[in-house]
Amino acid sequence: MFKRVMLFIATNLAVLLVLSIVLRLLGVDRILDESGTGINYEALLVLSLVIGFGGSFISLAMSKWLAKRSTGARVITQPQNSAESWLVATVERQAREAGIETPEVAIYDAPDMNAFATGARRNAALVAVSTGLLRGMPKEEVEAVLAHEVSHVANGDMVTLALVQGVVNTFVIFLSRVVGHFVDRVILRNESGYGLGYFGAVIAAQLVLGILASTIVMWVSRQREFRADAGSAKLNGREPMIRALQRLEANVPSQLPKEMQAFGISGGKSAMMKLFLSHPPIAERIEALRQA
Repeated sequence: MFKRVMLFIATNLAVLLVLSIVLRLLGVDRILDESGTGINYEALLVLSLVIGFGGSFISLAMSKWLAKRSTGARVITQPQNSAESWLVATVERQAREAGIETPEVAIYDAPDMNAFATGARRNAALVAVSTGLLRGMPKEEVEAVLAHEVSHVANGDMVTLALVQGVVNTFVIFLSRVVGHFVDRVILRNESGYGLGYFGAVIAAQLVLGILASTIVMWVSRQREFRADAGSAKLNGREPMIRALQRLEANVPSQLPKEMQAFGISGGKSAMMKLFLSHPPIAERIEALRQA
């Protein structure tokens, strides 16, 4: 569910920060300074594109490995029991119907009912489910959740998010360096080379703008969730997915900690919190399925 998107965005922000620091230490930022007072906007745009899309695609390439490491997911290579055999066979059938190669199938130990799909390519993906999901849902609902995740893979959602993230990254890198230049030249009145004021302002602006820009990625993610729900209905029928969503909604704690409300599967109460949700509220997803 939302773990896939949050892990991708967190990795992306970390990669951007590291790339920016490395390029700064190597002196690459000096090419942006034409005469000590101006910005070479063409060079800045090229640099922004390289860092922006580089960070996004590095995050995408690492997504499957990081997902396995962060959740402790165990890929099923040889099913050890009937439940694992059923799980692998179900994903194989759904992948075949969706027109993709069978993803790796994994289980990870967690009490919450959850699942995710990730991977840099449609034909080299990973679908993982929690032990809580397998224990807490009947098979037909688990099947609906698996179809939802397989639909994410078939729709190329991780690649779509990476491309969108690359675009917003480019603007974040570009604007953060304009802010840094303004602080260094106008506020601090530094007239010879970029100083610590520029570097500090760039990092601060990049983090703030990166968080704000993530709302765009989250909006795209919410739209892809509706599409994956529809894909589940196509592969497995509408009612099992509706029942699975209803079960998830019933099992969401009524009072999440304040710092976690923005990322809860049911969403927060304020409009600002909803901007940072990777998934639409469950009630909206159910309604969309019923009207499909």
